[in-house]
Amino acid sequence: MLRLTNDFLEEVVEKQMADAKLLKFKTLIEKGKKLDIEIDENGVMRCQGRVCVPDVPELKRMILEEGHRSNLSIH
Repeated sequence: MLRLTNDFLEEVVEKQMADAKLLKFKTLIEKGKKLDIEIDENGVMRCQGRVCVPDVPELKRMILEEGHRSNLSIH
């Protein structure tokens, strides 16, 4: 399991606020609708405890690269 740094999480939150699909979920949450998605104390949208990664190719690439650099990465 990868641990995300605060800088990375801040970037994820910024990109989440620009993702149309995630913004729809955010609006529903703010209206009191119960979903599997929640917003944590840092403003990060999570689904069942996992960070919702917006559909941004550069962000996804960064995650994959970090996973490959990890000591836990195996092929």
